[in-house]
Amino acid sequence: MKQLSRRLFFVTIGCALSFVALAARLDKIIDLPLPGAPARFDYEALDAASGRLYINQMGANRVLVYDIRARRLLAVLPGFPSATGITLAAQRGLAFISTPSRIVNALLGQGRLRVLRLTDLTTIASLPAGAFPDGSAWVDYLERLFVSDERGGVETIIGSDPLRVIKSLPLGGEAGNSAYDPGDHRVLVNVQSRRELVVIDPQALVITRRITLPPSCVHNHSLLVDNDVRLAFVACDGNARLLTLTLPGLQTVQVDRVGNDPDVLALDTERQILYVASESGVVTVFAVETGKLKLLWRGWVGADAHSVAVDPASGVAYFPLADVDGHPLLRVMRLVTP
Repeated sequence: MKQLSRRLFFVTIGCALSFVALAARLDKIIDLPLPGAPARFDYEALDAASGRLYINQMGANRVLVYDIRARRLLAVLPGFPSATGITLAAQRGLAFISTPSRIVNALLGQGRLRVLRLTDLTTIASLPAGAFPDGSAWVDYLERLFVSDERGGVETIIGSDPLRVIKSLPLGGEAGNSAYDPGDHRVLVNVQSRRELVVIDPQALVITRRITLPPSCVHNHSLLVDNDVRLAFVACDGNARLLTLTLPGLQTVQVDRVGNDPDVLALDTERQILYVASESGVVTVFAVETGKLKLLWRGWVGADAHSVAVDPASGVAYFPLADVDGHPLLRVMRLVTP
């Protein structure tokens, strides 16, 4: 009853915030069972070409591989302690998975970046990546991965041929998510403890610019670049706000309210629909228009629905939920518009 009341509260508030929110709805298609006992999920990554969804089950120290076309579990991969971020480099046939160090070793910087070969789902490398590696960004033309170390306040740069740590670049504060801006060939990093957005030259491996974000953003953690419309989005988990920034200028042009504790951002690149998932279970959906966002829907998806991935072919969104009636599941949803 408490969960139902909370859900009705958020749905009511979401609809009341904007009339346009009534023009669309996020419908549940199906709940797909996931194995094991309830355990926290973190990031996920979708390989649209193969139809494989890679889900980090952080609380169970493993990665789940799901076939979204056949709707079946393909593999359960153990050996990924407290798995957080995951980034695919499809052209190299690799997945990069961040595994933070345990609390007792946090000060020693024993986090690892594990490299998974997609063809046979074998871990082929484990590289040092500071204390708490989290989000990462792949720069395809250089074949380099930029990994945010949240506790250590550095950006770890990984080269892929051969797999090795190239450099550890101090940021001066806690590193939130990283994102690659292909239009200007640069890497953007949230330095969340300083309310800064840092710009890195991915070839020279130097910081070229620091942008102070407006006070309307508290703790800028999540980050996504939409190259098609030349916008960047920053989620502020300290005060439930989403910033829209212009590219290349990185000027804030819009501030929107989202669910409390926003976390993962996902973009439907075919339909230009942005999803903002949050720890509070509220998901906010925007249409990305020229230079701005338009609210389409906001509502309750499930407890801890803070992770989302979207299939651009179908427009279907996937939300792993840790505990629904005592079991983990993958909630499959589709945005319906008039």
